Amino acid sequence: MSQDIRDFIATSCDLLALGEPTHAVPAFGHVRNALLAQLAEHGFRSIALETDRVAALAVDDYVREGIGDLDTVLTEGFSHGWGAMEANRELVTWMREHNRNRPPQDRLAFHGFDAPTENFSAPSPRPYLEHARDYLGLDLDLAVGAGDDERWSRTEAIMDPARSPGASAEARRLRAIAGDLLAALDAREPAAGSRAAWLRARTHLTAGLALLRYHKQAAVPLDQNERVTRLSATRDAIMAQNLLDLRAIEAGRGPTLVHAHNSHLQKSTSSMSVPGLELRWIGAGALVAHLLGDRYAFVAGSLGRSEPIGVTEPDQDTFEGHLQARFTTWGLAPADLPGSARTRTDTGPQRNGYFPLDAAMLDGADAVMHLADSTLVRGGVSHPA
Repeated sequence: MSQDIRDFIATSCDLLALGEPTHAVPAFGHVRNALLAQLAEHGFRSIALETDRVAALAVDDYVREGIGDLDTVLTEGFSHGWGAMEANRELVTWMREHNRNRPPQDRLAFHGFDAPTENFSAPSPRPYLEHARDYLGLDLDLAVGAGDDERWSRTEAIMDPARSPGASAEARRLRAIAGDLLAALDAREPAAGSRAAWLRARTHLTAGLALLRYHKQAAVPLDQNERVTRLSATRDAIMAQNLLDLRAIEAGRGPTLVHAHNSHLQKSTSSMSVPGLELRWIGAGALVAHLLGDRYAFVAGSLGRSEPIGVTEPDQDTFEGHLQARFTTWGLAPADLPGSARTRTDTGPQRNGYFPLDAAMLDGADAVMHLADSTLVRGGVSHPA
């Protein structure tokens, strides 16, 4: 057991993924913040969260340049309601203070790496494509082809393939236009001092392309299990591409810390069992790990107990039980837990989205970050114990 995360990652690592087994326990965010503060002292210069990449541009503007105000940034710069989480307010506030008197090249950057989707909806690609069109200065009417934004964003467009616009002639035309816009953008070298605007335009454009890809998948008629499986795989493939893009942007400044659910970051095939669904798909972490090798490291998040979400003390022979004996609050440990350890069965994924450790998740993991009791970890965490 060690209290220094650098003991678990190779010096070649430039994308360090910290997972969590549920989004419903705020303590994981507080631990993440403490680890970022530790890593920032050793060359890390960015963090990427499981939130909309385009919306997160507003957060990055705030933490690096002081543009906007904190409350607006938390409301508009995070998707999925993540801006309401106290740990994210703590993170954004700390990053702004950390950056305040530092030169631009040493400031910490904030990124999202998710697609601009919610659980049961995905917006129209129109505004994302229009941003790139305007940057390129083209006279191109996208509103006519895209049609009413509501027909894209309604729940039925994702849940019912017969009501999805993703396979329509208009969608096919938009995909062709988006491809042409990307080719034009990539052929245009940013003028001196305009790299940020070029990157912002490309971020919007790739988000629009991702939405078109997601809507196209939503239009395929499949049984419910296969449908959700393919949508999950499509979303994670978009996440993987975003992570690779972010690393290309940050490569000259320093490594990146990534924080998301374990299922998106683990190196092995992801799976989910909930009533009526048995899902298996290749997650973002598995894709990125295959491409980056030892430049990608995964630390699996583990939870011992959490009274607020009904997770009780684990049995001693479970993966969490073996870890529970080593920590009183939280800490880091090797991922090579005893072969006799088993997956806990006293709770399930339907309980606040909590997924316990299993052998597949630990396969290839570089370490485990175990949280013994969620109620013992609050904001301002300084050292594991």
